[in-house]
Amino acid sequence: MGGATAGISPMRGQTTQWSEWMMDLKMSSSCDISKQPQIKIGHYVLNQTLGVGTFGKVKVGTHEGTGYKVAVKILNRQKIKTLDVVGKIRREIQNLSLFRHPHIIRLYQVISTPTDIFMIMEYVAGGELFDYIVKHGRLKTPEARRFFQQIISGVDYCHRHMVVHRDLKPENLLLDDKNNVKIADFGLSNIMTDGDFLRTSCGSPNYAAPEVISGKLYAGPEVDVWSCGVILYALLCGTLPFDDEHVPSLFRKIKAGIFPIPDHLEKQVVNLLLHMLQVDPMKRATIKDVIQHDWFQKDLPAYLFPPINESEASIVDIEAVKEVTRRYGVLEEDVTNALLGDDPHHHLSIAYNLIVDNKRIADETAKLSIEEFYQVTPSGKFQAADMFHRHPERISGSNKITPYLENIGNSGDSVFNSQNRSQLSSNVTSQKSPHVRRAKWHLGIRSQSRPEDIMYEVFKAMKSLGFEWKIFNPYHIIVRKKPEYSTHEPPKMSLQLYQVDQKSYLLDFKSLVDEDTGSASSSRHASVSMPVKPSLRTGRAQSLPVPMEVDHSPLPSPVATKQSQTMQFFEMCASLIGTLALYNNL
Repeated sequence: MGGATAGISPMRGQTTQWSEWMMDLKMSSSCDISKQPQIKIGHYVLNQTLGVGTFGKVKVGTHEGTGYKVAVKILNRQKIKTLDVVGKIRREIQNLSLFRHPHIIRLYQVISTPTDIFMIMEYVAGGELFDYIVKHGRLKTPEARRFFQQIISGVDYCHRHMVVHRDLKPENLLLDDKNNVKIADFGLSNIMTDGDFLRTSCGSPNYAAPEVISGKLYAGPEVDVWSCGVILYALLCGTLPFDDEHVPSLFRKIKAGIFPIPDHLEKQVVNLLLHMLQVDPMKRATIKDVIQHDWFQKDLPAYLFPPINESEASIVDIEAVKEVTRRYGVLEEDVTNALLGDDPHHHLSIAYNLIVDNKRIADETAKLSIEEFYQVTPSGKFQAADMFHRHPERISGSNKITPYLENIGNSGDSVFNSQNRSQLSSNVTSQKSPHVRRAKWHLGIRSQSRPEDIMYEVFKAMKSLGFEWKIFNPYHIIVRKKPEYSTHEPPKMSLQLYQVDQKSYLLDFKSLVDEDTGSASSSRHASVSMPVKPSLRTGRAQSLPVPMEVDHSPLPSPVATKQSQTMQFFEMCASLIGTLALYNNL
């Protein structure tokens, strides 16, 4: 195994060239302690520098009203534009502003000036988990499990809020003064949309899943599971499962999925590691599998998976309100109005959130201390069934479908032009579904025809049925019946073509009862699975002879009841399936 430092040092490995976003909230051991004039931004006084990154500095700030410390990330607008990372910064702000979790860094406020962006964030003084492993070497099982449980709790929270981190590694896991993990650095993360699959290679290569470094399509959650598996190995072994100074050799090792298993590892955790580090995403563990695992369940704190799904966030803490009134000399009504108002960055709201967060952290620490004193830790069988009833697995719909075909042209294209038609068969990426196969039923119609032939038949069938449609891209369209003289608007549905494997495709039907026309609905309705026989067309489809009626006007919002529109949706599915079957002599 070697010494602790020698064993863990490769963890930095090749990460520098992959992620310049390394200094976000990481506590540097050397701080700028030189005396400088006091700088004030909003209600915060800026103090010493914690670190310097590619886009700016991270400083300690003090909130004037409460005296609590915060971390202030200062992003230079010119550097952001020059390095073309505006989207990355926007994603991090959007993601962090959604989160309220004890093991995810909290974003309190964003202050913009003509030259800089100031992100006011939770202050974490304990440094990186990376440095902790370097200092202590491989950790004892209880400590490693405690860290890992906190990490998985935060990752599960992200996934349930439709966000994948995509760059999980010990450098992005911070420790507070109580040695609790805080997940940071959401600059590479993506909001997950039902039915959408990512194809961006991002993150650090040592922690990246095989499908990521191969440039294949992936849904997102499964790549975070792989990274968590690598982190668990590092916690228990003090080294990385896949490491090589030569990047091509490193990639070969990751794609092979073969790594050394030290003798000191327990059989249970070896089983978990092998499940999380499966090269095939379909066979890889899900977050739910990880949480249900016996090794993970041991000594699992109840607060990591609370019985109430965030409803407590809607309850106003009267004590915190009173503390704000004392500190600011305002009325309780002023504070509650600020909390109920449309401005989440109101200075009274910020003060309230700071007080509540710090009180929550203190309460959790006290609870843990009491549990340790009386030795009443949760049993290994921690009501897993109830827990998963409270926290449904990841995404409601995307774990049942497969990667979609690569978009051609702009996503907002509403015209099916000749250039798109000529490219129909040249941009299909073969990729297996990254999720466990649960049943043989499919949501839509399967076919082994070429994608351009499938869509040709679909447009022909819609034309014969008198449907109207709007084209997002050649493989994704919004469909409705022609409006009749009725008080009810016709229902709308989304048709999108996915590739199941090298030979077959899936035409997915999706009801848009609850969504606007331009966005995919998460409300999915199953239709009867029917194979569509190939049309045996031999030529490359350069044009579609069937005239298509393209509705360029925005589709109106649904007026009819959900029940009525659901029935009409099924009728549309049945008529379209029947027409396609008729055309294909089924």
